[in-house]
Amino acid sequence: MIDMTPQPFTPPAPVPRARAKIPSLFEIVRTLMRNPLEMWGEPSYEDSVIHTRFLNERTLIVNDPGLIRHVLVDNARNYRMGTIRQLILRPILRDGLLTAEGEVWKRSRKAMAPVFTPRHIDGFAGTMRACTEAYAEHYVQAAHAGTTRDISRDMTELTFDILSQTLFSGEIVTSTGDFAADVQRLLYTMGHVDPIDLLKAPPWIPRVTRMKGIRVMALFRGIVDQTMEKRRQKIHSGGAVPDDFLTLLLRQEGPDGLTREEIKDNIITFIGAGHETTARALGWTLYCLANSAPDLEILEKEIDAFFDGSVPEPQHWLDRLPMTRAAFEEAMRLYPPAPSINRAAIADDRYGEVEIKAGVTVLVMPWTLHRHRRLWDQPEAFIPSRFWPENRGAIDKFQYLPFGAGPRICIGASFALQEAVIALALLLHRFRFTCTAECKPWPVQKLTVQPAGGLPMTVSARR
Repeated sequence: MIDMTPQPFTPPAPVPRARAKIPSLFEIVRTLMRNPLEMWGEPSYEDSVIHTRFLNERTLIVNDPGLIRHVLVDNARNYRMGTIRQLILRPILRDGLLTAEGEVWKRSRKAMAPVFTPRHIDGFAGTMRACTEAYAEHYVQAAHAGTTRDISRDMTELTFDILSQTLFSGEIVTSTGDFAADVQRLLYTMGHVDPIDLLKAPPWIPRVTRMKGIRVMALFRGIVDQTMEKRRQKIHSGGAVPDDFLTLLLRQEGPDGLTREEIKDNIITFIGAGHETTARALGWTLYCLANSAPDLEILEKEIDAFFDGSVPEPQHWLDRLPMTRAAFEEAMRLYPPAPSINRAAIADDRYGEVEIKAGVTVLVMPWTLHRHRRLWDQPEAFIPSRFWPENRGAIDKFQYLPFGAGPRICIGASFALQEAVIALALLLHRFRFTCTAECKPWPVQKLTVQPAGGLPMTVSARR
């Protein structure tokens, strides 16, 4: 008898290198520069712990949920940020929340915590809905004209609009007509490995491969300077001031709070990276759904029934649309916004039989962890039902890390989930997204997991 059960969609990903194939130093460096996702071999997808050494760098690759918890939570004090990671990210984010350490990180985390409480995030929901509804007008025109849209770029623009309105009250002073392109250019020129990084050369030594990013970086810092000054003048004038993220940070400036440069670095972190991660995850979700008719049908039924009934306030949508949330979470499993987490042991440590010497780099890779063959059934396939309410209890908390874990877990995780579900619900209720013949994305690690070639799709009206 022929099995007629539809096979789940398997989206594009690099084929793991065979165990027996040992790449040369040149191949390793070239791959890391081009696309680190293509670096990992069969052991990374099958073994729990891997000891390796590269350019005298001792590295422990970890796929064991218990050991991951030990490093990121139980004994987090013994682990600092990995050196190579910092050499890549600090030129962009400096002392922003993602790269700061020690007292600087503690001050920044404390300063931002009030903005991301459940009460504040609930308060952002209405703005998230309004921004998405306004952006949807682009798709009304596209559906009527039959034009193709790059959905990857669209999601960058949409999430920037949401971030601008919710955290900055629409007062980010942009001097460019194509912000999405500037973000992508920044990450492609700055957010990747340079050979000098692999040698752990001091930050003051120029990285030739990032020279093209200097102008875009200057543009971003100029935008932030202008935005801060405009709000600072409003505060000093004594007039009405929005009670938002920007105002909160500026009022933290002082001897016992944040320095002006730390405030600037944190704003850049949220403008340059905060919305980018959600944008990529939304784009990958729409791409996977466009190629998985059964899952798209499930979502459309859930969303249509939701809007045909008594629609609650948008802050409650996350709980009322579990299938929609599951599709987004499954897309983040396959294409994690932050594909690697790097730590370095400060002192000797041990977990069971695993010995971790001081100085060893501990590499937790959501990219391979989320596709690990001992942890997931059909790990390469898009199966949103893994995250349905009745199934998600079978997933260990430390085998799925789209937002990290422990003290440094993403402060905006709840914000991103709420934003994504609201955006998906509104867009999929009104439109259907279909891949064109040119839609052949390839996942590339450039700070986030980006679709090389974009996501060209046609948009048709459902309602």
